[in-house]
Formats: sequence, C-alpha cells, structure tokens
Amino acid sequence: MLKEVTCDVSSARERDPAARGIGTVEILTGWAGVQALLAHRVAHALWESEVPVIAYTSRAITGVEIHPAASIGEDFFIDHGSGVVIGETAEIGDRVTLYQGVTLGGTGFAPGKRHPTLEDDVTVGSGAKLLGPVTVGRNAKVGANTVVIEDVPAQTTVVGNPGHPVRVEGHPVEGPDTDWIHLPDPIAEAMKELAERIAELEKRLADATGEDATEADVTELRPKKGPSSAGG
Repeated sequence: MLKEVTCDVSSARERDPAARGIGTVEILTGWAGVQALLAHRVAHALWESEVPVIAYTSRAITGVEIHPAASIGEDFFIDHGSGVVIGETAEIGDRVTLYQGVTLGGTGFAPGKRHPTLEDDVTVGSGAKLLGPVTVGRNAKVGANTVVIEDVPAQTTVVGNPGHPVRVEGHPVEGPDTDWIHLPDPIAEAMKELAERIAELEKRLADATGEDATEADVTELRPKKGPSSAGG
C-alpha cells in the first residue's frame, strides 16, 4: 500500500505542473484524483476478496466515481478529477492519464465486458466519452470532448464525434496533432467543404449561362436596406 501511495503521489508531481514542489501531505489532502485513486485501490482489494464494500464512498468527497471492480494499473493519474466516471468492467493499464469529465461508460445491460480497456501510456482529454467494450491501444491519445465508440489503434490520436484519427504513429492523417489547443473542428470543416462546393457549382452555372455571376451574386447576397426610420 505504501508503494502504491508513493507511486500515485509521484505521478501527480510529474504530470501536474501545479503539484511540482508540493509536499506529499498537500497532494494527498488537496488532489481529488489522488484521493479517489487511493480509495479505489482499497475498495478494489476488498472487492476481489469478496468483502462487502460501499461502492462509491469517495464520490461525494472527490467528485470521481470509480466502481470497485474496475481494474487500474500502476502510475495512473486523474488531473482535476471532477466528473470522472469509470465503470465496473473498465480496464486501465500503466501510466494512463485522464483529465476532468472523462467517462469510461458501458452500453446496454448485458452481463460481461461492457466498459472500455485503456492500454499503457494512454492519455484522454477533458470531457471525452469512451463507451462500450472498446480498446484504446498503447500510447494513443483521445482529444477533449471526443466520443469513442470504436477501437483506437496504438500510437493514434483521435478527435471528434464520433472519434476519428488525425495522427497515426506520429504522422498526420488530417489536420494538426492534438496539442490540446489546435484540435480540428469536424463541423467547421464540413461547413467549409460545403461552402467550397457551393462556390464551385455557382461558377459552373455562370460558365454554362455565359454570365459573370461574381459581382452579381455578391450584390444579390448583400442584405437589402429597409426604408429609413428617420423622422418616422
């Protein structure tokens, strides 16, 4: 237990800049993610020993809900913690990082495996939802607010709803890599493509009719001014 406490505190120091230079006692008393993880490790040990436990004793204090049956590896870190939900059959490898608002949720009511599996060195951004028995491969990244409903290959970055790859094994697939700031916006990209398609069709129509529609279209699309209300 002492080894696990030391490892969990070290993880907070390494991955949270705000925890650097902070003492162990301060981290244990002030970092909700660390508190929830330590509570889970005790609850999980009791669960495996078939000792009755109250499943969510730490939820009211930390804002983190971890089912005692969930399997969590070493060097796990929850940053900020609030709103994190980890379901019963979830499996988490070593050196995994979750940010606030992440859900590792289940789908349906059938027994058996129904929650995600996160392999080693996975990072999941704020507000992401991973649903069902999906597997996120080693060293993969899930962008903020991404919805994952299919497996994510190792060394892959996914963003969007539903999640789609933007980087595989360090090479861009589309858009920038997830630096947590310049994530692609799928809706904005779709609107941009639609606008470009409309412009292309308008040009073809103008060519077919022999009209120079550029200025005319611009004038037509400009909002028309209504009658002046001055003096009225």
